[in-house]
Amino acid sequence: MKKNFKVLAIESSCDETSCAVVVDGRFCLSNIVTSQIDIHTRFGGVVPEVASRNHVTAIDNVVKLALKEAKCTLDEIDAIAVTYGAGLIGSLMVGVCYAKGLAYATKKPLIAVNHIYGHIAGNYLSNENLEPPFMCLLVSGGHTAIIKVEDYNHHEVIGETMDDAVGECFDKVARVLGLGYPGGPKVSKLAESGEANIKFTKPNDLGYNFSFSGMKTAVINYVHKIEQNGEAIPKADICASFEKWAVDELVSKTIKACLEQGFKKVVVAGGVSANRRLREELTKKANENGIECFIPKFEYCTDNAGMIGSAGYYAYRDGIGVADMTLSPNPSLDLQDYLLKKK
Repeated sequence: MKKNFKVLAIESSCDETSCAVVVDGRFCLSNIVTSQIDIHTRFGGVVPEVASRNHVTAIDNVVKLALKEAKCTLDEIDAIAVTYGAGLIGSLMVGVCYAKGLAYATKKPLIAVNHIYGHIAGNYLSNENLEPPFMCLLVSGGHTAIIKVEDYNHHEVIGETMDDAVGECFDKVARVLGLGYPGGPKVSKLAESGEANIKFTKPNDLGYNFSFSGMKTAVINYVHKIEQNGEAIPKADICASFEKWAVDELVSKTIKACLEQGFKKVVVAGGVSANRRLREELTKKANENGIECFIPKFEYCTDNAGMIGSAGYYAYRDGIGVADMTLSPNPSLDLQDYLLKKK
């Protein structure tokens, strides 16, 4: 595979429309992201139909801006990568159809990428010297898992949530406290001014697996009890206590997995990887146990096309994920389903 291989990547799995130009899977020449947060805030969450309509409006301009910022033309692009799952079906459809049209018109290879493993690849853009194998803590609004990354295209899930994802739990705690959308950042911000002095019961030992549903229920019951007593709700303390419990659960199991599985490197990926407490605690505990910790830059934590371009490059390099004009979105793409099989 030639050097300076340029991938134009498209990401539209939820409410961000993004396009990036990535070189050799490691360097972003551009990474344009158009967010719909302000649009969905008034609804208290992402409305799928609204999201897909806004993708249609934004995607052509986002692609043009990405090419302009990268100072290259479509002729200089070597392949087109696109998220084909998991995500919202309407949102995915916009990105996949646009990428297929672009690949067809330019006669460039089309690479189908699993959004979740794109998050892992975001670490390759943040840490130039990071190479597999390593252990990955994946934390997002839809997934929570511990993944063994044996090489660029070989991943094994060894633990995952049995119910709610941690990001989803953050959002639900924010909702019950009336903090609004998006919930995760608001909970974390308020936690900074609170004391982690509320004891919430931990779930039974689940090995490498997680359970956040019980924590969500515990917070809801705690708030309802205070309301019934006519007392003021200590929102900051609740946020601090919940965040500490969630982060401790994530970090302790990830470090345990590294030690028991013999891994000397750990990374974190997904939207919740932007959480300050999680980044600090994982780094601290990793260092205490002689494990090298890699943290993604903030711009590669949330949904973006840069991470899709990186994952797409390594897939194409290994002959995986090459798609044709029959490619369709898969909104329920599983964690274990990485890319289209080798052809």
